[in-house]
Amino acid sequence: MTDENRQPLEETPEVADAVEDDVAVSAFVTGGGPDSDNPEFLEPGAEPAVRTGAEQEWEPVDLALAEGRDPTPENIERARRELERDGAAAIERTVP
Repeated sequence: MTDENRQPLEETPEVADAVEDDVAVSAFVTGGGPDSDNPEFLEPGAEPAVRTGAEQEWEPVDLALAEGRDPTPENIERARRELERDGAAAIERTVP
């Protein structure tokens, strides 16, 4: 088929069939639960259930890796001092 005889994609029967198809795609159906289009709203004054990275136990090597550093003895020692000095705030800065 030459370029002169080509039909624009928008005018092909396959596209027309797809446009007329109103069937929902099961992968996109959320079942009506909360999602980015249908958020769940809290009552006024209600506290959200928020979990942060600092709620679990952190080893200095974990903090060094989370900061993108190699787990060398120097980086692990720096992370240990940071955890001792700042506690959960050291983690929150890196993994909120």
